[in-house]
Amino acid sequence: MTEKSTIGQLNKSDTFRQAQTDMCKGYANGSIGIIVSGLIWLISAIISFQYSDKQAVWTLLIGGMFIHPVGVLLSKIIGLSGTHTKGNPLGNLAMEGTIFMIMCLPLAFGLSLQHTEWFFQGMLLIIGGRYLTFASIYGLRLYWILGAILGLAAYLLFYFKVQSFGSLLTGSLIEISFGLLMFFSFRRDNLKA
Repeated sequence: MTEKSTIGQLNKSDTFRQAQTDMCKGYANGSIGIIVSGLIWLISAIISFQYSDKQAVWTLLIGGMFIHPVGVLLSKIIGLSGTHTKGNPLGNLAMEGTIFMIMCLPLAFGLSLQHTEWFFQGMLLIIGGRYLTFASIYGLRLYWILGAILGLAAYLLFYFKVQSFGSLLTGSLIEISFGLLMFFSFRRDNLKA
């Protein structure tokens, strides 16, 4: 009886790893989306610097809606599927995380009505929390580090009263750096295979 349940657990574990591998192959370890997000943070920083913080808020909100479609397009351009296998349960987890993040947006927007820079710091916390689930989706513990760094950055930016431009640049730098790290890690691992 014990042997049978152990075999069932191993099979479920293998299936879970296969689902993670499928997500990694379809989305290059999630790297393309991280890079696109980082570029949107960078564009928002430029808008903040050139125009206004309020326009940067809208740039990040509207730009954020394009992260997945642009990420899929770029994935296809570089020869990846930009999708996961139909029925992969981790696709549901990714969607649920996205919905939770969207539900948190009014909180961040409410913060911006007090101090505009708080919006960006709040978004760093929200996005950092979402990346924690990516550790399960992709099977990469590096996402725990990314989430923790974004969260810590948000707290430090708030504590030191950093303005919007600095918060936006910080978010951009963190995401682009981690996105590139994830992408080159994906390429290295897939060139071996």
